[in-house]
Amino acid sequence: MWRNKSIILLSAGHACVDVYQGAVASLVPFFIAERAYGYAAASGIVLAASLLSSVVQPLFGALTDRWAMPWLLPVSTILGGLGIALSGISGSYALTLAFVAVSGIGVAAYHPEAARVARVVSRGSHTAMGWFSLGGNLGFAAAPVLVAVVLVAGGLQSSPLLVVPALAGSVLCLPVLRALATPARSATTAVKPHRSDDDRASFLRLSLAVVFRSVVFVGLSAFIALYAPQRTEGGTAAGTAALFLLYLGGAVGTVLGSRLANRWDRITVVRWSYLGTVGAVAGVVFVPGPAIYLFVALASAGLYTPFSLQITLAQDYLPTRVGTASGVTLGLTVSIGGIASPLIGTVADHGSLQLALAPLVALPALSWLVIRTLPEPSARYG
Repeated sequence: MWRNKSIILLSAGHACVDVYQGAVASLVPFFIAERAYGYAAASGIVLAASLLSSVVQPLFGALTDRWAMPWLLPVSTILGGLGIALSGISGSYALTLAFVAVSGIGVAAYHPEAARVARVVSRGSHTAMGWFSLGGNLGFAAAPVLVAVVLVAGGLQSSPLLVVPALAGSVLCLPVLRALATPARSATTAVKPHRSDDDRASFLRLSLAVVFRSVVFVGLSAFIALYAPQRTEGGTAAGTAALFLLYLGGAVGTVLGSRLANRWDRITVVRWSYLGTVGAVAGVVFVPGPAIYLFVALASAGLYTPFSLQITLAQDYLPTRVGTASGVTLGLTVSIGGIASPLIGTVADHGSLQLALAPLVALPALSWLVIRTLPEPSARYG
């Protein structure tokens, strides 16, 4: 009962943090509308959050391998929300980049320690880690709706209201941290890896596959709210709906992945998910009309079915460096896709969004190719 309650609280807190990852892309149409940013300038905001998070998150992962730092959970949650809340109040592009970067640091600091705590509480359960990851997906899914509700009426000047989820998330994690601080509880929930050598080669190949996945997901999340209205001849609501589906499909995919991993091994599930995603992304880019929404949902589910499985795979490939494995998988290889966003934006500025998004179709196939022969690691925890 204590484990289930803790996973639920951690999942809810994860949702409150990942609202701010989803909020960056959700803010892009408002920056373009109110500040007349071009595609490249708007994608630079996505890059500011992604790049700093990419670099800093593995560092926090390495630190959590040396010292347990559960206090990072409430502190980083507040920092992530504060940066986004302040991003809309200044007309300065440089200050906007700085505030979004601050949010990126908060998100980066949160994930490695949160994944470590979830691993301890869940005792290595794939299903429990799936529920923890699901919280982040739901936070992503809520971001377009939250941003639209807050900003449609008051514009970017209303952005300080976006700090509310951070305040809630910082409170939700406190009962888990108090329970972990109890000596008797800590003794019963401690999860230690069996003695085993790290499989660095497999970990690096897995990380490369997630890099390709990251470019696809971040590229779609940065521009789908602008692309969907072009394909459906709709307005802002059409773009918000597409972005919501992109994030909501991720929640469905995460639950599906953890369930499938109880029936087949993780590598098999990840491999087939990436292969199926190729066709879904092609549908997003090339199929016109309302059918784009179906392909957005399918692409999102395909990209997220492997998500929680890749976290536990990384931890099992590096059993002596769980924090580093979590930091790299959730940070460097997840948010590094933001580095490609300005390139996509530049191509769109000089050509079209369809031309800029077309290369994304090939990337899930590259992920499949990289992980096709990866070994399924043995159970390292118990």
